[in-house]
Amino acid sequence: MRTVICGAGISGLALAHQLAAQGGDVVVVERASGPRPQGYMIDFFGPGLEAVEAMGLLAAFEQVAYHYDEGHLVDRNGHPRATLRTKSFSRGMLMSLLRPDIEAVLREGLPPEVELRYGAALTGVANSAGGVTVTLQDGTVLDADLLVGADGIHSTVRRLVFGPEERYLRYLGLHTAAFTFDAPDVHAATRRAFCLTDSVDRQMAFYALRDGSVAAFAVHRSADPTLPDDPREAIQRAYTGLGWVTPRALEQCPPTAEIYYDQVAQIELPQWSAGHVVLLGDAAYAVSLIAGQGASLGIAGAFLLADRLARVPSIKRATADFERLWRPVVEEKQRNARSMARWFLPASPMDLRIRRIMLGFTRVPFVSGYVTSILAGKDVKLADVMRQASGTPTRPVVA
Repeated sequence: MRTVICGAGISGLALAHQLAAQGGDVVVVERASGPRPQGYMIDFFGPGLEAVEAMGLLAAFEQVAYHYDEGHLVDRNGHPRATLRTKSFSRGMLMSLLRPDIEAVLREGLPPEVELRYGAALTGVANSAGGVTVTLQDGTVLDADLLVGADGIHSTVRRLVFGPEERYLRYLGLHTAAFTFDAPDVHAATRRAFCLTDSVDRQMAFYALRDGSVAAFAVHRSADPTLPDDPREAIQRAYTGLGWVTPRALEQCPPTAEIYYDQVAQIELPQWSAGHVVLLGDAAYAVSLIAGQGASLGIAGAFLLADRLARVPSIKRATADFERLWRPVVEEKQRNARSMARWFLPASPMDLRIRRIMLGFTRVPFVSGYVTSILAGKDVKLADVMRQASGTPTRPVVA
């Protein structure tokens, strides 16, 4: 089977790994000129870890991972107001990874048979009964049995095949940004645990990195989903006045080309496939960063899709099977994210105080599990999902 994957991000690379390992002919096309350095720190746990282990990449993930046992919510003077124990949310193993590092591990782990093309923007899709034809910006035409749109929340494949983005995008009222910067004083202040500002309507988080730099993550409320023309200026304007180390972070904020900036949103699509085209990851089911499991669900979804394509004789049946099994998982995460938005970023001083109290309960035996289920949603095992499909083994296996 010949597959064209649009998008060399986390989901696309994970799927390419599995399809090639199963003997498939795989081409990955990516509009960017090369790997993207921008991205934020991701708490990686859940079904994605099962998939990574089955893919033989767990050791490589561990090599680039950071392990923060806890985080501190600090006031404008840097004094802790509450403590977040990250492992209580994962109900097991958790690692923190920069998004570019996840992509690097997946990219370097690709079988040599995978053809990876950068600077290859997709401009046309012809979906027919016998297959799919993809046209690239440079005029190249690729024929395939399957086109997978793994090109993110602003997916080109989804727009060309399923219609305009505004039909499917649910804006959650937040803008987010991420960047890295060099400031030894900030690194020293955050080296023992990651830190978040304990603030209303906007907050910044800081992670000390092993190379001496600091990763910053920012989120703020905005009624307008429109992205700014100058993200750097927008960041400096939105987060002025938070105190503590934020002035240094804003001062060291890099040029726009080195900043990740986007709206916080979800994708709600009535159907993930059409003929010989299927969507994967954020292109199909973005859960938003509030859910905290986008990368995990992207990799686990890729593993499940590859498994279905290997075990089901018809592509259309395989993609339908994938959606039947995976949609309930991601829709639960989407619902949980929407319900938890006010605790993710408090909208009032009262919400701020309630969040501190809830985080305090994560340290109380017998209560922590209940609070964690409210904050993080249901615990999902990839093996349990795969057991629902006829003929699927009880544990994920590499094809």
